[in-house]
Amino acid sequence: MPVIEGWFDLTHARNTGAAFGLLAGERRAVGSYVLIVFSLAAVGFIVHLLRRLADTDTGLILSLTFILAGALGNLIDRVFHGEVIDFLDVYWNGYHWPAFNVADSFITVGAVLCLWCLMRTKGRDPFAPRQGT
Repeated sequence: MPVIEGWFDLTHARNTGAAFGLLAGERRAVGSYVLIVFSLAAVGFIVHLLRRLADTDTGLILSLTFILAGALGNLIDRVFHGEVIDFLDVYWNGYHWPAFNVADSFITVGAVLCLWCLMRTKGRDPFAPRQGT
């Protein structure tokens, strides 16, 4: 369904794979289990990183929270449906981006924000263990 003609449509795509269809050719159960395990590991790692940050690292906290929210959203889809439903379709002048969903958008925005925040730390390791912990 066109939303902005020549640029943005709503669609319905079922993605049994990871980003850009990676592992989509695997048998449904095998690919799904691998991606569920990977998602759980990523969620655990992000929670670990969040616990290490100082309260003043608000940009990094926000960025990792975005990534965490996206990972959880896609994980919920995988656990309950065995696949992720993608419905946002962006294209322009013959260039077409693969369909994606809101969770993918959160992961992407969070990753870009995280990189930007890390570049601004001026050599300080925001994930280093804090004194007294």
